[in-house]
Amino acid sequence: MPGNTTLKPKTVTKPKLERPKLYKVILVNDDYTPREFVTMVLKAVFRMSEEAGSRVMLTAHQLGTAVVVVCTKDIAETKAKEAVDLAKEAGFPLMFVTEPEE
Repeated sequence: MPGNTTLKPKTVTKPKLERPKLYKVILVNDDYTPREFVTMVLKAVFRMSEEAGSRVMLTAHQLGTAVVVVCTKDIAETKAKEAVDLAKEAGFPLMFVTEPEE
């Protein structure tokens, strides 16, 4: 019989979206920057609470470094630069570095 064809649903292949690689912003401890200033920078730049800022600052103080936040590369680099610039303006050698999250 004409017109009696069975229509098979086409399989639609969705392009696999690559999730953007995430980057860690790491606070590096130094012996010069006052703890209060470090906490203030964490609150101002990374929108942390007093408690969270103190915890990250103490972790860096005890272990040498502490992960502050994990986000996309451009946000990580912007925040790290913002924090370092704030410290430089105040005359402190405070360092924040970024690295890809494994």
